[in-house]
Amino acid sequence: MPDQTVAVNRRARFQYAIEETLEAGIVLSGTEIKSIRAGRANLAEAYARIERGEAWLIGAHIAPYEQGNRNNHEPTRVRKLLLHRDQILELAAKTQQKGLTLVPLKLYIRDGMAKLEIGLARGKQTHDKRRVIAERDQRRELERTSKERIKL
Repeated sequence: MPDQTVAVNRRARFQYAIEETLEAGIVLSGTEIKSIRAGRANLAEAYARIERGEAWLIGAHIAPYEQGNRNNHEPTRVRKLLLHRDQILELAAKTQQKGLTLVPLKLYIRDGMAKLEIGLARGKQTHDKRRVIAERDQRRELERTSKERIKL
């Protein structure tokens, strides 16, 4: 069964140059996983951080579960990421030395478990972003002209 993608951080690939990606599990409460399965998650303002030997997801919004009761979860609480110790140590070293940051790219469900794809990223300069926009516009224009040729 293929992975069920729940949320994608589309701005991350525009704002950052992704150098490396890895998969992490997330520690969730019962109402959080139900809300994720319903597709009610957002990674737009989220980022990850390594603190005291543990990885944390900060700023991810998982909407409260509609059928939940007063024990429902807080939508933007800090969530622990599940990684191997050697992965955490490697990420901590890279983020401290090289000016890299951890950015969540995609939230999906694999084999009934919520997984998060995080990327080791370097911020793009403004001119790099402009180049990406120009290339996208050129691609659209080419597609538009090819469609017009087919119609003729």
